[in-house]
Amino acid sequence: MRDKSNMKITVGHLYPELLNLYGDRGNIACLMQRCLWRGIRAETIELNTEEDIDFTKLDIVLLGGGSDREQMLVCRRLKKIQEKFRDYVENNGVVIAVCGGYQLLGKYYQTDEGLIEGLNLLDIYTEQGEGRLIGNIILDSKLSDIPVVGFENHGGRTFLNDGCRPFGKVLYGAGNDGKSGYEGVIYKNVIGTYLHGPLLPKNSRICDYLLERALERKYGSVQLEKLDDWLEISANKYIFKRFMKRRRIAV
Repeated sequence: MRDKSNMKITVGHLYPELLNLYGDRGNIACLMQRCLWRGIRAETIELNTEEDIDFTKLDIVLLGGGSDREQMLVCRRLKKIQEKFRDYVENNGVVIAVCGGYQLLGKYYQTDEGLIEGLNLLDIYTEQGEGRLIGNIILDSKLSDIPVVGFENHGGRTFLNDGCRPFGKVLYGAGNDGKSGYEGVIYKNVIGTYLHGPLLPKNSRICDYLLERALERKYGSVQLEKLDDWLEISANKYIFKRFMKRRRIAV
């Protein structure tokens, strides 16, 4: 078995001064803690808008959520590193992008105030809809053997084209556009999602999935030590039962 003490995960938190809506830093805390519990060294590097980004030194990249104005500011900066970011993604770099960060990975976000040009890293696009899609959400995702739970709050409706598959099927809530029945996107080792809350502390399986992908990319075949997640699983079951019961009553 590979010596865990020689393993290290470096997480790059892109532009936290602008993209940190709805407690997205909690995703960083979860990644760090689940590494440390396993004896794997972990480091977070906060990368602000004026800094150059060396993606070769990063194992996981987090793009959080932000307002439309903040997204526009961030996108202008990201355009300068677009090719490096694309190379990282195409080379199976691990990315978790939430809400505004999710939208920025696509072709564009059409808002009432104008067009926000995306990074065009994924074949997706977003258009502003009438009203906001707000509330608790539950997904059935192939990346987790238990339901994925979270909270969504977005005015954009995101649409997936060929080559991208959804993060999960909506069991309760609205999802990408409130109509398709699907939420988020998966492309290679990229997950884009509207789930806030933050996502990873509520969904330990997804956190471990990201860690496994990052470790395998860096060190080869890796099997993560299982943790005692009884508390997380109990909370997940409570949320699932609570809101699925509401769904059955509504039906």
